[in-house]
Amino acid sequence: AALPAPPPTAAGEAASAPAAPAVRVAARFDADYLRNPKPVYPPAARRLGEEGRVVLRVRVSAEGMPVLVEVKQSSGFPRLDEAARTAVEHWRFVPARQGSEAIESSVLVPLQFALDG
Repeated sequence: AALPAPPPTAAGEAASAPAAPAVRVAARFDADYLRNPKPVYPPAARRLGEEGRVVLRVRVSAEGMPVLVEVKQSSGFPRLDEAARTAVEHWRFVPARQGSEAIESSVLVPLQFALDG
């Protein structure tokens, strides 16, 4: 079978040298300057002794805004899961980057609800 012809190259570009892939850097939520507040511990959950770990999957826009926040791993308590989701919907993120360009991406955000905290 014949191989497809390579695309034409720009003048002065070496045909055999592939472009270096742009380094991808993941989105972040933990930079101090973002000032992302911890979720509010629901009073009913505190009273009932509910605690646990919630992991959220957050789709972050190129502008660092949460576009979609969903529970990836539940704490086992709907009140805690919802408190985590509500808080993170208002967070700001450092967007992911592909080379020097900010891009949309997803990041996992673990949050712990502990009564002694």
